[in-house]
Amino acid sequence: MKRILFLVLAVAFSAAVFAQQSGPAISWTETSHDFGTFKEEVGLQTYKFEFVNTGNEALYLTNVKASCGCTATDYTKEPVQPGAKGFVTATYNPKGRPGKFNKSITVTSNEFQPTSVLRISGEVIPTPVEPAATTEPAQN
Repeated sequence: MKRILFLVLAVAFSAAVFAQQSGPAISWTETSHDFGTFKEEVGLQTYKFEFVNTGNEALYLTNVKASCGCTATDYTKEPVQPGAKGFVTATYNPKGRPGKFNKSITVTSNEFQPTSVLRISGEVIPTPVEPAATTEPAQN
């Protein structure tokens, strides 16, 4: 009885160890980036998220969508072959958006788990408002 149980466990363990994921697999270097604190007048803030296709088939990014219109995206549009690198770029526009922000970028691919979520965050220091020039009435 012990031999049978040992044999069953050995076969199950071997199957788990040797089971390879078939298809593309995305492995991100990072899934979040903090721009820190920066002044609004500095302008656009861009970060490039990189990944590697660790699978055994070509990886296709089919859609990349930011959570709001304040963030623009770009991404690898060609198939990413096994072992090759790709990217998703997120550019945040701070104009008129003082304060802290935390935005997401949803990446859809042909991977087994097709959705990845990337995050950018930071804090925008508003541009100081110049006091309006006042004109004093002329004295006679």
